[in-house]
Amino acid sequence: MTTKRGKKISGGRYRKRRKRKAYEAVAKPRVVLLGEEKKKKIRITGGKIKIILLRTNRVNVMDPKTHKAKSVQIKNVIDVPSNKFLARKNILMKGAVIDTEAGKAKITNRPGQEGCVQAVLLSD
Repeated sequence: MTTKRGKKISGGRYRKRRKRKAYEAVAKPRVVLLGEEKKKKIRITGGKIKIILLRTNRVNVMDPKTHKAKSVQIKNVIDVPSNKFLARKNILMKGAVIDTEAGKAKITNRPGQEGCVQAVLLSD
């Protein structure tokens, strides 16, 4: 005997106990694009303010040999290991390999959460 989805064995319906609360709502994904810098302030739980990044063309690059960091221009997104289509759209996210003025670098933070882009130079 097969049962219909969302129905009890007796034929009655299962009903939701309550509606979804506002804090349980699924947020839209924040993608950081390559372009002129643009930031946004959002309110988070507890009334605090988080600054999120929407677009940027600067990155803080750390050189692992000298342990020095500097801010450089991003030229292009080369590869995003999680999804190859994101590289075509020039979307900056953790793990993405980017081409900078200092050379190839890998993004080590989550730009949509922190409001800046941090990266480590890759040895060629």
